[in-house]
Amino acid sequence: MIKNNLENKIQIQQYRISFVLILPLIFFLFSCGVRKSIHHLPGINQYSLEIPKINIINDSTFSYGQNYLTKNKQQLWELYIQGNPLQLGYNNGALTQSLMLRQEEIFFSKVESFVPSKFKQKILGKFLKWYNRKMYLNVRDEYQVELYGLSQYSSKKYDFIAPRYLRNLYLHGAHDIGHALQDLAIVGCTSLAVWDANSENGELLIGRNFDFYVNDEFAKNKVVEFVEPNEGIPYISVSWPGMIGVISGMNKEGITVTINAGKSKIPLAAKTPVSLVTREILQYATNIDEAITIAKKSKVFVSESILIGSAHDRNAVIIEISPNNFGLYHAKNSSKIFCTNHFQSEAYKNDKINQKHILESHSEYRYKKLGELLEEYKELNPEKMAAILRDQSGLNHRRIGYGNEKAINQLQAHHSIIFSPEKKLVWVSSSPYQLGEYVCYDLNIIFSEKRFQNGELANSSMNISPDPFIDSQEFEDYKECKEKMLEVEKATDTKGQFLSDQYLNHFKALNADFWKVYFETGKYYYSKKEYQKSKIEFEKALTKEITTTQDKTTIEKHLNKTLKKVKLKK
Repeated sequence: MIKNNLENKIQIQQYRISFVLILPLIFFLFSCGVRKSIHHLPGINQYSLEIPKINIINDSTFSYGQNYLTKNKQQLWELYIQGNPLQLGYNNGALTQSLMLRQEEIFFSKVESFVPSKFKQKILGKFLKWYNRKMYLNVRDEYQVELYGLSQYSSKKYDFIAPRYLRNLYLHGAHDIGHALQDLAIVGCTSLAVWDANSENGELLIGRNFDFYVNDEFAKNKVVEFVEPNEGIPYISVSWPGMIGVISGMNKEGITVTINAGKSKIPLAAKTPVSLVTREILQYATNIDEAITIAKKSKVFVSESILIGSAHDRNAVIIEISPNNFGLYHAKNSSKIFCTNHFQSEAYKNDKINQKHILESHSEYRYKKLGELLEEYKELNPEKMAAILRDQSGLNHRRIGYGNEKAINQLQAHHSIIFSPEKKLVWVSSSPYQLGEYVCYDLNIIFSEKRFQNGELANSSMNISPDPFIDSQEFEDYKECKEKMLEVEKATDTKGQFLSDQYLNHFKALNADFWKVYFETGKYYYSKKEYQKSKIEFEKALTKEITTTQDKTTIEKHLNKTLKKVKLKK
């Protein structure tokens, strides 16, 4: 009898668990909004299309008519495409297919490392379909058509997540989700604009680091994309294969856009990806007012700062946009404007999430560092702007460790970029991070019949030299430290795997000013029950420049646990 009752209770509990798991699936599968969205396809019949036949010139140069893809000597991929929305998508997909397939594989392998269970991956796919159910209602038809064309060259390997077109649409919201989940520390961008007294010759000059980090492999195939749509303004954009949104870019009229994450609540539904808002601005705005009009009508689902520069206005402003608010920040009585990862306009003055973010994150620290650097570098030109974007020191030039997110250069940038809107010049960094040569592009030439005259798209005579740090022992040590960090973390989590004190001392010496090497060493010693050594490492970590208040609190909690263990051992 007792056995039967116990079996009944277990069976009831199993039914409850099964019901809890199945209920969301039922909801996802039969929700009207989901059903409509997963069967939605954009209307393409109004557009003419010629299926691209790619001419393979060599292993890194491909063409189709006037459209082509090539890799320059700095290892940047340069893509030039033209046509109507459908043709743009097809041309892009046909030329970049191998790169796009690789990029998708890198991205989803990262997801798989977080969610290794095939069952949970299917649950994730159902969730994404539900979460993104409103996205297609908030994306311009022409961009959906372009994504449809691009998706014809995507892999079917990940169709269990979503069909190719929908998956391409969803991936354009991945950047926004990364921003919303800032606690994952994958974003910490910095941008600034100067003009009049703060720039050489008084011309508008803009610089930015895009610190969206998935892994080093994800950043390897950067694409400098030159787009000449049938409707709208030609533009340059820098991102990755398969991306039609704009992260950093400038159009032929001298409008620039760069986006910096703000702190967001986790949104309940995806709407317009910010990169597609900025794409629309580049394609259709000629001045700041037109850019503001486009941004105001957009329904975004995360908080974002958009720094807009304008050759026509000879000025720059920051649009601060979120699902429920809109702000505009002007530099009053000043010829410089800074943008990190917090809002500055009156509209967000009393925003509690923003206030908390300023106090707890590294955004304000980098903001102050920009101010300090502009006191040091007077009348900025592109070379001085590059020096600022490459700076790795803390306030008052304190050594804070390589890779510290309080630095302007965090050694994790996907790309760095400099704009001279009035001259229509753009400098794009080459790997690694922003340390390689900045390659110069002249949009006056590229979007004209002269673009092929010198045999390359770049205006190489105006390139900015690599950072000398790239050839230093310190950089070699930093790269070794990153590798050893993974080994230390693995040993911490693995029973029976031990590292010598000599190994750990060498690991710490590779990046001796960085708090995290001591924190990770402390965690390792704690896992091996060497509490006195653990205590010393946590205390050492607390003497360094720690990235966020949350990181500091975490170290303090680990230290308190260790102190209790030390007392018990006495």
